[in-house]
Amino acid sequence: MAGEPQEDCLFCNIVAGKIPADVVRETDTTLAFRDINPQAPTHVLVIPKAHYKNAAELAAQAPQLAADVLAETRGVAEGESLESYRTVFNTGTGAGQTVWHAHAHVLGGRGLNWPPG
Repeated sequence: MAGEPQEDCLFCNIVAGKIPADVVRETDTTLAFRDINPQAPTHVLVIPKAHYKNAAELAAQAPQLAADVLAETRGVAEGESLESYRTVFNTGTGAGQTVWHAHAHVLGGRGLNWPPG
């Protein structure tokens, strides 16, 4: 069920403290941690602590929580002293989503070309 922790979800297990992560920031509703396969010098994931399978489901079912995630991307960028950065939500396999828990990527620390990928 959306919003409920999933035992087989990597990010739910990180939130629960069952799997370690290099935590950058934490609020009551979000957790931000470094990506284990960084695609830029700074690559931090910002997740809602509640489980939603992707950004579309999060936005539809918990818009305030989606806003919290987006606000935290700014907090991460400020904390990492990024003047420029990219925020990415991958939604669906075709877009590159590999973990089925909504999350934003905060990428920075190098030039980011357009269009991406």
